[in-house]
Amino acid sequence: MGTKARNPVKSVETTFTIVQALKELDGAGVTELAEYLDLPKSSVHNYLSTLEQEEYVVKEGTEYQVGIRFLDYGAYARDQMDIFEVAKPELERLASETGELANLLVEQHGIGSYLYRTRGEMAVQVEGHVGTRAPMHATGLGKAILAHLDEDRVHEILDEHGMPPSTSNTITDRDELFAELERVREEGVAFDDEERLSGLRCVAAPVHHEDEIRGAISVSGPTNRLRGERFREELPNKVLEVQNVIELNITYS
Repeated sequence: MGTKARNPVKSVETTFTIVQALKELDGAGVTELAEYLDLPKSSVHNYLSTLEQEEYVVKEGTEYQVGIRFLDYGAYARDQMDIFEVAKPELERLASETGELANLLVEQHGIGSYLYRTRGEMAVQVEGHVGTRAPMHATGLGKAILAHLDEDRVHEILDEHGMPPSTSNTITDRDELFAELERVREEGVAFDDEERLSGLRCVAAPVHHEDEIRGAISVSGPTNRLRGERFREELPNKVLEVQNVIELNITYS
């Protein structure tokens, strides 16, 4: 949830609740969706019919799916962020040089969203795609951003979204997280040691422009390859090198 509206429009809330439910269910018919949301079938049908009319959902047989028209808005929103075009070629180079998965994440409404992901030749298949949202406290990328936000803002994010565990390694204690964020500020990089996905590690660094945190970049891979000196020294150095290039290009492009 974002900032609370003073006078929220119920029909708008219901519309997006239905769209979100279609995504969560990977498509659904009217009856299934009505039961899932505890809404009258007639109301759900009316919303879906209107969304189909406006081309935001598609109907296949008796099942409705989120429509590809949303892709237009997502691509437009991404293109409005200068960090995307600047970071893209550098992340492709990082993925090529390491053979792993390189990522770009930004924060909006206290949630991290993957703006770009690119794969090296050895990169593993992991859940998530461009646009996937992730809890800030449970990722190296998120921690790299949180470490450079105002402390009050970090508390606001944690108050709103909590600190639910994604794995047994996820930091779920606020004091422990703030100690980790202090280390991130001192060392310049954040580590994710199987904190979001079991078997996956990540090295991340923040991207700044004019003293403002714009996002974070990372390289991630399986624990059997990201370990020892490669995990703690080699990859952090590569990520910091790419960070430096991106920050310079944002400033002077």
